[in-house]
Formats: sequence, C-alpha cells, structure tokens
Amino acid sequence: MSLRIALLSLPLVACSPAPSAPAEQEAPATTAAAPSPRTTGLDPALLAQTVAAAQRLPRIRSLLVLRDGETLAEHRFNGGPPLDRAVNIKSASKTILSALAGIAIDKGVLKGADQPILPLLRADAPANPDSRLAQVTVDHLLSMRAGLDRTSGPNYGAWVASPNWVRYALGRRFVDEPGGGMLYSTGSSHLLSAALTRASGRSTHQLATQWLGEPLGIAIPQWPRDAQGVYFGGNDMLLSPRALARFGEMYRNGGRVGATQVVPAAWIDASWQPRATSPWSGNGYGYGWFVEEVRGHPVRFAWGYGGQMLYVLPSLGLTVVMTSDPSPQPRDDHVDSLHGLLAEGIIPAAIRGAG
Repeated sequence: MSLRIALLSLPLVACSPAPSAPAEQEAPATTAAAPSPRTTGLDPALLAQTVAAAQRLPRIRSLLVLRDGETLAEHRFNGGPPLDRAVNIKSASKTILSALAGIAIDKGVLKGADQPILPLLRADAPANPDSRLAQVTVDHLLSMRAGLDRTSGPNYGAWVASPNWVRYALGRRFVDEPGGGMLYSTGSSHLLSAALTRASGRSTHQLATQWLGEPLGIAIPQWPRDAQGVYFGGNDMLLSPRALARFGEMYRNGGRVGATQVVPAAWIDASWQPRATSPWSGNGYGYGWFVEEVRGHPVRFAWGYGGQMLYVLPSLGLTVVMTSDPSPQPRDDHVDSLHGLLAEGIIPAAIRGAG
C-alpha cells in the first residue's frame, strides 16, 4: 500500500497489551506531553484531532511527534509499554542496518556500496554457485535488488526453519538479474548482517551498540540470532519508541548528534535516493528507507510489520514515530490508517503551525 490518505474514523476498540520487551530504562506512565506554548510547531486543534483519531485505532501503542528537535507530542495507547521500553520494531530493523552499513563503509570495514558480498560469505555459498552470485553487491542487498528468490512472504517459514540462514539465502535461485527489480527479502538483509560480522570480526549487536547506541545515548538490547550466531539482519531488533525517535532525529539532522557525525551525510543522501519501486505499495525504496511525497513534502520512512513506523520529513523539520501491536493479524488497513494520521493530521498541523 502506498503512503496514501486513509480514513481516520475507526471505532475505539479495547485491545490487550503487547508482550513487553526488555526495558531500556523505566519511565513514568505518562500518556501525553502537551505542546509547548512557546512553539509554533503544530496547530493544537489539528493535533488534538489527530490524537483522537489515533485513540480509535485498536492496535496502535505509541505516537511521538518531534519538530526541530522539540518533542511536541508523546502518547501511549491501549496499554502500550512505557516509551523508554524497547519493543520489537520488526522490519524497521532494515533501516538501522542500513545506517550500520554506511558507517562501516566510512570506517573502511566495508569497501563501498559496490563491494561484492560473495568473498565475505564464500564459506556458506553453494559448491557450484550461479555465476550471478559473484555480481551481488552491498548496494543490491540494501535496495532489495539482489535478484535472488525471496525469503519473505510465503518463503519466510522455510527459511527461518533452515539450519543455516546465510547458506539458505545464498542458495536461492535467481529470479531476476542483480540490480534488477525490487524483491523484498529479509534474507538479503541477513546476508548484510553476516557480511558486517565477517568483515569487522564483531557481532552486528556490538557494532550497533558502539556505532549507534553510544553516540545516540540509547540502549540497543540483544535481539535474536541464527544458529551460527549472526544477529538477525532486518527483523526483530529491539528499540524503544524514544530511541527510534532519536535515530530519526539524527538522520533529519544530516547524521549528526550535537558535534558528532554519527552517519555520513552523503550516506543519508544516498539512502534516500529511490533505487527500486515496491511492487505492492508503489513507494520508492532506497537503502532501507521507503521514499514518498505527501502534500508536496518528501517523506522518508521505515516500515516494520504490523505498524512499526518512523517518518522523517526534513522540509517540515518533523520526526514521527508510531508503534503498534505486532501480533499476526488478519489483513486490514491499520498501516493505511497510520499513514493517514501523518497525511491528514500531522503534516497539516505542521504546515499550519509553522505560520
């Protein structure tokens, strides 16, 4: 589904809380932070309407809105955990992994986006691989254009049940040429996690803690690993809503936190360039980021299963986080409704508030 406008008149339905993840640090059970009277950041009436619309979504758990670095709204819904407690961000993990790849290139751990991944992962490659496997690069993994048959969707269960996730993903048949169309596959992200581990000699969790957690001042708890000890690339990372907001703010600020350049600004620019188009949503896709335009403003967003969303709108100075109950659900329009909160509520509130 594209980042299109959705109806916001859903009925309020009670929903049980999602299972708790490890705590980053305990926070008071505050349900909202009112807009500061000193800021012109968001129109208060539109913001109130947006919060009321969010309250009618039974699966939403948190909503955070920051403008120019100031937190103007923090809300918990439906028994959601404290905003400093880490939750499963699902495939928004791919966006975090993209940042690690950019830092690794900047530090010389990886040679560049055009680096072939086969030399790093040869120990798990098929005995007689398709010649195209040697053409697959870091760029292809990040932009979901490896050409290898997907491990997501209907293929996901067999992949995660396999004894060696890296070997399984490398052994998939080619259904397109490397650099071809978008084939959304968490296996591609996991290959990148393995490549980072092999190239650096450190786990992806260690890299995330040192390269992102420490400069951002956020906790990044350990998340699942495969049988060989490689941290799951592209799924099941654990970050609190506030931590995710800090990550988004860092990207909005060109990769900087204070005087520290955490992610190279050039990498952010490269990550936000659409390199593929999702066959399902029609959104552009860069390096771990979806790319769209709403009401004339560029939107870059991370998208995790079930509604784990991070939106960055540089032209409006906005960083928006929404988290949701990720439990398997019948196919519904929940993510469309989250997009609608942004398109119909938060963006107009920011446009009007800027005046």
